[in-house]
Amino acid sequence: MPSPHRLLFISTPVGPLGSGLGGGVELTLLNVYQGLRARGHQVGVAAPEGSNLVGGSVVEVSGQLQPTAHTQGRKTPVILPGDSVLGNLWRYAHKHQGQFDLIVNLAYDWLPFYLTEFFDTPVAHFVTMGSLSEAMDEAIRQVAQQFPGRLGAYTRTQAETFGLGDAFEVLGSAIALEQYEFCATPGDALAWLGRISPEKGLEDALEATAIAQVPLKILGKLEDASYWQRLCDRFPHAADNYLGFLPTHELQQVLRQCRALLMTPRWVEAFGNVAIEALACGVPVIAYARGGPAEIVRPGVTGWLVKPDSVPGLVEAIGRIDQCDRHACRRQAETDYSLEALAIRFEQWFEAVIHNPARPEP
Repeated sequence: MPSPHRLLFISTPVGPLGSGLGGGVELTLLNVYQGLRARGHQVGVAAPEGSNLVGGSVVEVSGQLQPTAHTQGRKTPVILPGDSVLGNLWRYAHKHQGQFDLIVNLAYDWLPFYLTEFFDTPVAHFVTMGSLSEAMDEAIRQVAQQFPGRLGAYTRTQAETFGLGDAFEVLGSAIALEQYEFCATPGDALAWLGRISPEKGLEDALEATAIAQVPLKILGKLEDASYWQRLCDRFPHAADNYLGFLPTHELQQVLRQCRALLMTPRWVEAFGNVAIEALACGVPVIAYARGGPAEIVRPGVTGWLVKPDSVPGLVEAIGRIDQCDRHACRRQAETDYSLEALAIRFEQWFEAVIHNPARPEP
């Protein structure tokens, strides 16, 4: 086991930890934090004011939150609000960099990538989404060229959206398996879990379950109120089936009782943490064969992959979900997605960066 390191994680600037505004990034940070702490590393976290990190402390940084990247266009210019929390987070990192062996960026934003060359302590970037904007693509390319080995990603599919070949360390994701209880005998309902926002494609899940005549339980952060209202107008029962944004213990109590989880993203999901949450409960996953879920689901064993944007494909997969093995779902989660396995992958990446802190040529 490598010697302990002093690590500083800089969180997403779109919302406080625990708010749900950061989506899967929040869960990833928590899981990596816990896994690395368990392996003896000193891990500090800086995040927007109001953050809550289960089992740990956070340096809370004030300032205006950053717009979310997935709500911007490909040609949207770089945006930095006045008194931005993003800028304030990276001022904190620069001021305190001498206390750490490595700074780890989880912000999907141009600024941290641009600042990489101005830090004496090496900065590693865990990129949490696929290619969404020209400005971000260019910032990521610059780091790939100037600082080889400094980029990490969830999946190979996600990394390939940037056209950078093997520039990324593919690290996957994980969950705290002990927080998820296996259920061998589910009820009739299916589940949909995620941010309620257009790129998540909830309407396809609602339409497919209406055709298949099975109930759908909807869980997650209501991010886009106007989009949700349109869905409720089109599918009158949607509001009755929305259970809100639940903490892990309550969420898994609902999820484990479902026959399957539907994943219907319109975009390339970098990973899809909700998929492994479902697997940990023994719940098969029906997902569009797009992005991270295509690297997680084992067709016919732990779920089904469906042609992207095909509601008839979802309906067909719903009819075949009982062919999947709920015990196999739990075993896949235990084998591939434990906190220890994730921590070891990140630890190996960090070792390489710390001991080979490449600097750009003058």
